[in-house]
Amino acid sequence: MLDLNDVALFVQVVRAGSFAAAARRLGMPANTASRRIQQLEQQLGLRLMQRSTRKLTLTDAGATFYARCADQVESLAEAAEELSEGSQVPSGKVRVAAPADFFSFFRMELIAEFLAAHPKVRLDFVLSDQRADLIEQGIDVAIRAGKVLEPTLIARRIGAGRVTLVASPAYLAARGVPESVDALANHDCVTPPSSSGRVVWHLDGPGGASEVQVGGRFCANTARAILDAVLAGLGIGLLPAVLTSSRVRAGELIEVLPEHGVEGVDSYLVYLSRRQLPRAVGVFIEFIVATMVGEGLVGPVAAPRAPA
Repeated sequence: MLDLNDVALFVQVVRAGSFAAAARRLGMPANTASRRIQQLEQQLGLRLMQRSTRKLTLTDAGATFYARCADQVESLAEAAEELSEGSQVPSGKVRVAAPADFFSFFRMELIAEFLAAHPKVRLDFVLSDQRADLIEQGIDVAIRAGKVLEPTLIARRIGAGRVTLVASPAYLAARGVPESVDALANHDCVTPPSSSGRVVWHLDGPGGASEVQVGGRFCANTARAILDAVLAGLGIGLLPAVLTSSRVRAGELIEVLPEHGVEGVDSYLVYLSRRQLPRAVGVFIEFIVATMVGEGLVGPVAAPRAPA
């Protein structure tokens, strides 16, 4: 018979990302935690983790086992927590992964208001356009756009955005305004770098989906750098409207082919556990959801399309 304490220990090790970190939280030696997980693997007859000097990686069997047992373990822990915590004030560090350009559109004053309302909470932002590994980097919650593919993560959809084509007035004055999607192939376009040298834009429009292969003389790997390049007149960019709308209103950018873009790019909050979230993480999640919708940073999530 499986020892449920070992199953709970396995869940803690996955969340912590290492035996040492989990052992510190639980007040036991790291070698004891490792030995108990080995015993659990022997009882199951499965390898749950690949161990290296740098990190732990779940096997397919380990990911499946974690997904099946984590909620049950959390339910038991949550029941005990509710009895012990009472009205505990949110406190502690919340480590947040967000896009590199996040604070280009999310006002820092809003963060200041949140911290003023929760004086015992500390926020630690990791800004990058690379998707964070929540376990390896110790991330409590990640803010993402696009599909969430990891089966062990909880993804809370908070809204949808639009991606539009924009260029500076100077660029359009010099090169002309493209009159069709196909005409983009004859323009300088600012894109992320591609190892193949081939970049294809997939666009939605009145006539349905279309695609065009584009290129240019400048590439960059962050949305902020692409925005700066477009503002400098280096070409046409395909960028989230949340980054460009204020520039369009100010006349610094002009929407190109405004009926074409990418619709319904969903935004998500991603975290490891649906239940037993630390109170500080829970209040931060509710703050982000309310603020991004309230500030108009995301729109309503598009309803699923009816089958043909």
